[in-house]
Amino acid sequence: MVHHDTAPRVRLLNRERSILAFNRRVLAQARRSDVPLLERLRYVCIVASNMDEFFEVRFAAALEAAVLPGSSTTRGELAEVAGEAHQLTDEQYAIFNDELMPALAEQGIVILNHADRNAAQRKWVANFYHREVEPLLAPLGLDPAHPFPQVANKSLNFIVQLGGADAFGRENGIAIVKVPRVLPRVIRLPDSLVNGRQAFVLLSSVIRAHLEELFPGRTVESFSQFRVTRDSDLDVDEDEVTNLRQALRSELSTRHYGKAIRLEVVKSCPEALSDYLLDHFDLPGAALHRLDGPVNLVRMNSLIDQANAPHLRFKPHEPVWPHKSLPRTRSIMASIAKRDVLLHQPFESFDPVIEFLREAVEDPAVLAIKQTVYRTGSESKLMELLIEAVRRGKEVLVVVELKARFDEEANINWAERLEAVGAQVVYGIVGMKTHAKLLLVTRKQGQRMVRYLHLSTGNYNPKTARLYTDIGYFTADTELTDDAESVFQHLASLNRLRETRRLLVAPSTLQAGMVALLARVEQAARAGQTARVVAKFNALTDPVLIHALILAAQAGAQIDLIIRGACMLPPGIPGATDNIRVRSVVGRFLEHSRVFLFRWGDGVDDEALYLSSADWMGRNMTRRIEVAWPIANHVLRRRVIDECLLPYLNDDVDAWQLDSHGNYTMVPNERGLSAQQGLVESD
Repeated sequence: MVHHDTAPRVRLLNRERSILAFNRRVLAQARRSDVPLLERLRYVCIVASNMDEFFEVRFAAALEAAVLPGSSTTRGELAEVAGEAHQLTDEQYAIFNDELMPALAEQGIVILNHADRNAAQRKWVANFYHREVEPLLAPLGLDPAHPFPQVANKSLNFIVQLGGADAFGRENGIAIVKVPRVLPRVIRLPDSLVNGRQAFVLLSSVIRAHLEELFPGRTVESFSQFRVTRDSDLDVDEDEVTNLRQALRSELSTRHYGKAIRLEVVKSCPEALSDYLLDHFDLPGAALHRLDGPVNLVRMNSLIDQANAPHLRFKPHEPVWPHKSLPRTRSIMASIAKRDVLLHQPFESFDPVIEFLREAVEDPAVLAIKQTVYRTGSESKLMELLIEAVRRGKEVLVVVELKARFDEEANINWAERLEAVGAQVVYGIVGMKTHAKLLLVTRKQGQRMVRYLHLSTGNYNPKTARLYTDIGYFTADTELTDDAESVFQHLASLNRLRETRRLLVAPSTLQAGMVALLARVEQAARAGQTARVVAKFNALTDPVLIHALILAAQAGAQIDLIIRGACMLPPGIPGATDNIRVRSVVGRFLEHSRVFLFRWGDGVDDEALYLSSADWMGRNMTRRIEVAWPIANHVLRRRVIDECLLPYLNDDVDAWQLDSHGNYTMVPNERGLSAQQGLVESD
């Protein structure tokens, strides 16, 4: 095996800039004429949501790290990242204002500002304001007895500069109006008022039109919408708490009021007001974002949902039930007992997973059910079925990851409901997130106990299963089911993980297993044999795996990486990474499956293919419970290669290529091959 210190030194790409580059690729979808118009607007909303999370989590963490000695991120790099974020935001609003809204107007879908509304429309808006909005507003004039109110993360607010004196003769000039989250941000006007169009008004425009009514006897001299993005990572010292669920429940109540990171105001906001806000939130000028439009484009999702225009949306796609592998005439467990079954979502339906659990719940011979829960949603048939399983007297163990970011509250609620009926609920291992996706059913068949297992690259969430590409895998293979049982025992008992035969498990064996496979490919390359790696995942930021990839490439292995999001490995550097190619596919569905193919010769068994819940990131390898499992069946392995790898390597409709400087360019469209569209059409 080649020593690691023989690899050439390669300066890795900046992670935060790589995340912004991904969002530029998503935003590029909003400019594509071949994408339906409302879907183009949805891509703008997706980028807006992604940028919120970027500042809440990634930028906040980088900001904190930049002040630490020996940090890999310097203040200068952070300033560059902030500048790129500003540019991306400006581009987002330019597309919204200059391309999408005019195009929607041509289709009869408009947003009417106060100046655009006629007398009848203004009367309707006034009635709506006085009936629905005004009773919930509580304007606050600031003085020593009325301090600046707590402003929640990402909430809509107004700052108002007032003229004249208040009721007590004092000239307190600043007031704040907090806008309750329960109010709709996009309101559709009645069809009778819009002459055949579909017209909408924004809540901010409604309030703006009646702002002076909130301050009788005063004049509104200037005002602006504003929105603060805060550090939203929960700060719980797991070593110091005795009950993680209770500690997180308590911490959630203060999440909305973390350290301010970004301030957004409208473009017309007077400098005096923006300076006042920057000073109050203790932010530098670089944290100010002046926006040419609504301060929260995520809310435009409501317009998309309300608009009646099927021709401006993607053609509906209904995932299919895999009748050949899971015939409806046979129980799912009986089918799994005959052969392993692979589901490729969203092209195939997630429903078999729900039916598998339902069958287990209703089968008197099933004695135990064990499942991991990462993101399942506030409404979940699967969780309801687990509750029903407990009521029917089955042994139910649920590993609930309470720290699944932004899903903490939903997961805490499910944990409490499961505990209330008597399920055994554990929260994984202190200091680590349980990100593995496992569902294990134990059934008594005659005198034997037989286990059935579902593994997945994605979450047990029926909604996202229609939007994300993922692979689910059913098996009754005793080695895999024994390994899964060992993982559950490990998570519940905190005993050392028993040695697994087929599963690679983070943090114990997954990273080392991947490095060993890459080393095997490297050795084949040095021996002049076929040496190939094709891997698909969401992010590549783990220095250990990057190093191993570079070693294999330097030895002559041909490496293709299909990476949706952040990639810190610069491909194409002569003598170092010139055998590595990196592409990203951004299409209708969110690429989420993780597939790793290694080949070290020309023999039928000179390859290994793994599916996994883990991206190639340091946290996934060392600070999470993850699993990767091999596909031994040649037919299923070929299917994974043919559906999850080859189409993405040949895609020239939705694919981007990464260069050694961290820049992405679209792959030239020469054949019109879209991996996702091809899979939709092959259903």
